[in-house]
Order: sequence, then structure tokens, then C-alpha cells
Amino acid sequence: MTGEHRHIGRPVPPRHHERLVRGGGRFLADLRAADVLHAAFVRSPLAHAAVAGFDATAARRDPRCALVLGPDDLAGRTAAIPTVWRLPGQPQESIPVAVHTARYAGQPLGIVVARTPTAALDLAEAVRLDLAPLPPVPTVADALAEHAPPVVPGAAGNEAGRIRFGSPAEEIAAALARAAVVVEREFTLPRVHHSPLEPRGVLAAYEAGTGLLTVHASSQSPHAMRQDLCAVLGLRADQVRVIAPDVGGSFGSKVFLYPDEAMVCAAAVALGGAVRWVESRAENFTGAYQGRAQQATARLAVSGEGRFLAFDADLLADLGAYATQAGAGPHQVTALTLQGPYHADAAAATVRGVYTTRVPTGAYRGYGMQEAAFIRERLVDEAARELGLSPVELRLRNLIRPQDLPHTTHTGLTYDSGDYGAVLRRAAALAERPPPPDDPPWVRRATAVVAAVEISAFAPTALLEAFGIAWSGWEGVRLRINHDGTVTVHSGVIAVGQGIETSLAQIAAEGLGVPLDWVRVELGDTDTAPHSDLSAQASRALTLAGGALVIAARQLAGRMRALAAGFLKAEPEQVTLRIAATADPSSPEAAFHGAGGARITWRETAHRGYRGWGRAHRTDRIRLEESVDFDPPQLTFAHGAHAAEVAVDLGTGRVEVTGYWAVHDSGVLVNPLIAHGQITGGIAQGLGQALTEEARVDGAGLPVTRSFREYTLPAAQDIPEDLVIEHLCTPSTVIPGGFKGLGEGGAILPPAAVACAVAAAVPEIAHTLTSLPLTPSRVRAALRAAGITAEGGIR
Repeated sequence: MTGEHRHIGRPVPPRHHERLVRGGGRFLADLRAADVLHAAFVRSPLAHAAVAGFDATAARRDPRCALVLGPDDLAGRTAAIPTVWRLPGQPQESIPVAVHTARYAGQPLGIVVARTPTAALDLAEAVRLDLAPLPPVPTVADALAEHAPPVVPGAAGNEAGRIRFGSPAEEIAAALARAAVVVEREFTLPRVHHSPLEPRGVLAAYEAGTGLLTVHASSQSPHAMRQDLCAVLGLRADQVRVIAPDVGGSFGSKVFLYPDEAMVCAAAVALGGAVRWVESRAENFTGAYQGRAQQATARLAVSGEGRFLAFDADLLADLGAYATQAGAGPHQVTALTLQGPYHADAAAATVRGVYTTRVPTGAYRGYGMQEAAFIRERLVDEAARELGLSPVELRLRNLIRPQDLPHTTHTGLTYDSGDYGAVLRRAAALAERPPPPDDPPWVRRATAVVAAVEISAFAPTALLEAFGIAWSGWEGVRLRINHDGTVTVHSGVIAVGQGIETSLAQIAAEGLGVPLDWVRVELGDTDTAPHSDLSAQASRALTLAGGALVIAARQLAGRMRALAAGFLKAEPEQVTLRIAATADPSSPEAAFHGAGGARITWRETAHRGYRGWGRAHRTDRIRLEESVDFDPPQLTFAHGAHAAEVAVDLGTGRVEVTGYWAVHDSGVLVNPLIAHGQITGGIAQGLGQALTEEARVDGAGLPVTRSFREYTLPAAQDIPEDLVIEHLCTPSTVIPGGFKGLGEGGAILPPAAVACAVAAAVPEIAHTLTSLPLTPSRVRAALRAAGITAEGGIR
């Protein structure tokens, strides 16, 4: 292959962009099906209540009604959804589809199917619920209070189990005892809505004659959805097919099968037809799983010389009404990554899961790691303040150095490669600039620099098995050269807007030595895609599917060269492949060349190979296809440092982010353009969580944030014009191709960077900056409590 065909590292525009911009998307609501019916849900208006009656008489009498399934009907047709990542002692191991006790406002209690979406909504309203109110338990404090009513029926209390990671308690105590400074704070990371551009949706079609259920779903993990549907509906794996069409964002909200989605499929089976449900935005706000929801008491012990002695935290995880499939997993990741990129003599964290009468929580972009970064970096900044040191200098003194890698943390994570100090120093250098000369006296301005590691390639089978996580983590690809010389890639990972189709095509083209437009990538269909439980989440799609594809392309390129050598009567090492950038597979400019001017085109080599010609031995494989299941030996860790400059209005409490600089090391970048978009989008999300986003309920547990009128996402004007993103490259030592993840990296650090910058700007309130978001009202209250006037003076 000549140098002109190098694809990895090129900023190729994502292939799907033009199709989507021109209106060619195939999202769930765009799909068509013959005689499709429409579903709506009967949802609980109360946060906690016993379902004493479900009267659907009026709905069933309406000629527009096709089906109503209430709790008793669903109990006869469905089993519970299995959970996967449980806490030790967790009293609830599955998620019932049929419920007789409502445990959050918006919980689906029944389903109505009618001929039109409007009719389904009308008939759902016609169902009469008889609810016996129970005391709501909207907060963790309420749930852990003495004599609190149990959220999970039959449970002894509202603690869902606990687990501890890291150093023994006596080592933590010893480190605290010899410390010159111990900084302890209480932190609150509130619930947030995922707010995907496209809400959830399901189109389920059941053929009674064949017993086949085909489900189109806006899903991030079709194979996991199929497994759960088999368990819920009692169907064989080869009776259920799940297809993910275009998916308009997820950020973790579409990873799991929800009870309402299972109800749609149960209704399709009951009717022997097709049923569609598209989630409304209001339903998404009140019924879709939420993210974050963590409280922590955390400590950092530091020696007089500024050496980190211990990180320690007690984490309370608000699981909501029940533990989702991942349960407290995101909070366990907080515990595992609390130590971050630093040396410490000891580090530990305890996680306690708590049930409340609120929407369940689940995976959210950067889960656990954003929370750990906020807690850790705020503690580091406060320790620097008490020691009278520069926060950047304190970090640099304690960062793990390149020569220390691989390095295993006290919680058992083994960092493979990187230069944490180089990334931090570069971010700090980018952020250095003189303050503007015209700031009024009521504006304070400052900059902070923070650092984190990012778990990626979340997979190793041994790791999941050790944690008792009942998913498969390996990733497979199937790479095929077709008889006409074109190339098809099948992968189990899913496209959710991150451009994975283009990146995988680049890897395949690079490995085979062919032009990019010869390669087609097929995703999202459990009948054709290799199995993938975790699919596109946890910064793993490119690293694992890409790593598998590197191996498959290497093997298949070798087979093609051997076939060509057989036709050219030469040894494989004597054959060269030369392909012009604009050639098609049958062109003379796309050929294997042997001695004396002999050549055979790429297409002819593939075509003859499909006939079974040209094999050196009769036992050699014929089909030009390679399947690779890749199970990495360990995680690989990306890392980064972010710097934020903020201007704080002392009169209003408004925080404006006036500059932002991010430096990441995600190993070998396949597509820098996509990488830039991923990091930029993550930063925007992180800034929203830093400054505006919080999913709230009232004292009765009823949702307050029910639309974008009450829930403020970051807008274009909230993102600083001075946004700079740079990349360093330390290839992964455990992933073929040297790739590391970056899908979550942009979202992990912004809350920590912004909060530390506000603390630097207004050190008088630094000790209070432990809860998100930093809304104007929250910051203004802290300013007033500190006696700071609107003009910038001190009362």
C-alpha cells in the first residue's frame, strides 16, 4: 500500500451528515409499518401509592380501542427485567413490568393501544385509577430517616446495599492522623435529564404464524435489549430481532430496556401485529431514567510538603424507585476513580445505594468519573488554598509520572500509558492571558486548571466477572471483501451521533489498503451484527470494535495477498498492492503486482477467491471474511486537563465562562474532526451541569422540571468563543491500533473546572462551592452570606 491511502488520522467528514441534513434520516418516528397501531401509557400521577384499582371499562368499550393491559394483565404476560450490576445485599434483583405499587410519579401502570396516537392518549385518560396514597420519600435523607416507609415492597429499609473499594480503613486513619492538612467537604451532584434530541421509541411487530418479534427501537444496545425481551416475554433468542435505526442521541438514557418499552412489545405479541410508541418530550422529562444523583462526604489528607496522603469518601447513591440494570454501577465508578491521576499513600471510597420515590437513575455520559473529578479536584483546590500553594503546582507535585506507568491505584485500576504532567502543563499554558482592563469592580475573574483520567475500553471479561456484572464485555467485528471487491464491516456497536460508522470505515480501509469509499459499515441489527451487550457506551465503541477491526483487516489483507500471489505464481512477500486514490475495485489501477509486470486487479482476486480458486491447499478457507472477537487484557485509560476562565458578577451571582481550554490524550486519533466534535459536545454538556441543569421535584415527589421552560440546557451563547481543544498522543499499549476512548472525556471535567475557577475568583465563598449547579441564585446567596456587596466590597 502506498502512502497516499493512509486513512487513520484524516479529518474525514462523517458520512451520515449529508443524508441527515437533507432529510434522509430514518429515526423511529419515520419508520412505516402496515396496519400499525399506537400505544399510550397510563402513568401514576403520584410518587408513591398502592394501585387498588385499574378500571379500563370505558376505554375498552370505545371502538377506537384495540387493547388495554393493566397491572393484572401484564403480570400474566410478562416476567421481570433482570438487573445486571448489583450491590452486595441488594434486595431487588429484577425490575417488574407489572406493578401494583407506584414508586414514582410517571411510572407506567398500564398500556392502551388504539388506531391513532391521539385516540391512544384519549383512551389512556379514560382509564380510572384507584390509588391509595403512601408517604413519598423524595430525598435520600427522607429515605434513611428512622421509620421511613420502604420504597421497595417487602424490603426491610431503603438501603439498597453497600460496597467499599480501596485501602483498608486503618491505612486511611493513619494517613489522616499524620496529615498537616485534612480538607473535608460535603458534595451534592444533583439529578440531571439526559435530554437527547430524539426521545425514546419502539415499533414492535409480532408475526403469530412464525412466532417472530421484530423490534425497531431507538436503542443504544440492541443485543442487551433482545436478551431482556427474551427474559420478559419468554421467547427464544432466535425469535426476537432488535434493530436500531438512526438514533438521535442517548448519552446513556437508551442503554437499557425500560418497563414501558417491554409493555409495547407485550402488546404487539398479544395483538399479533405492529404497535408503535414514540415518547413525548413531557414523558421524557418525567419517566425516562435520569443521571448523576449522588451525595458525598469526602476527605483529602495532605502532608506539609504538599504530598497527597489519602483520598477517602462516603458516597450516597440515589437509585430512585428501583435499581436499573446498571444500578449503582455509575456510583461504583466514582469510588474506583476517586484517586484520579495522582499518587497517594491510600485511597478508598464506600458506596451506599438508597431507594427513593423518584425516577430511577442510570448511566449518563462520563458516569461516575464526572462526579469523582468534581469531588477530587475541589478538594485539591481547597487543600492548595490552606497550604498557600498554587493549585497547579500542588497537582504537578502529585501527578503520576510517565515512568511510573503502568500504575495500579489503590482501588485496583491499572493505568497503562500517558503523560499527565504534559497535558496539565499545556492546558495551564493555553489559559495564560492577561485579564481585560475594563472589568467593572463588581466582576471578579479567575482561571482554574483540573485533571482527570477516563476509563475506556470497558470490557475485559475477567473484570466484569470479578465485579459480578452480568454482561459480556468483549467486542466482535465481521469484515468481508465481497465478490466485486467492495468491503463490508459488521459491528455490534451502535451509531448514536458519534460518527462511529466513518471511523470504522477508516480503520478497515487503512488495514486493507483500499480507498475509503469502497467500505460500507453496517450496524444496529441483532440478526446481522456480532453480539455486543455494552455496545456504544463507556468510551468503548471505537477502542474495542476498532481494535477487533485492526486484527481482522490484518488477517484479511494477508489472505488477499496470498490469493493474488497464487494467481501471479509468486510468493506473497514478492507481491505488492498499488491502488490509486480514485480507482474502483476492477480498475487496472487497483491491482496486485508481481514480477515482470504481471498483475491482477483487486476485484478479480476477490471474484476468483469466491470461486474457491487460487488456494494453496484444499483445506484453506474460501470465504473472504474474517470474524474477530476481541477481549482486551485490561482497560485502557485516556486522560486530560481542562482550564476554565470565569467572570463572576457579584451583584447577580451570574457566572460566565469566558474562556475554556482542553487538552486530551486519547491515544491514536482515527478522525480528528470527529474527536473535536466529541470533546466540544462533551464540554457543552458539562458546562450545562456546572451552571444550569438540575432535575427537581417538590415535597410530594412530583416533578418540577417538566419541560425546557423549567430545565435550562446550555445554549450557543453559554459556550465561550475562546474554546480551544488540543490533543497529545500516547498510544494505548493494550489496544491494537493504539486507540483510547474519548466519548466521555469532554464531559468529565467542566463542572470541576468551573467551580474551581469561581473559587479562585471569589475565595471568600470557596468553601461553599460543593453543590451543582452554580446558578445565579445559589452563588448570590453565598456571596451575601460572605458579606460581599454588589459593588465588590465587603460589608
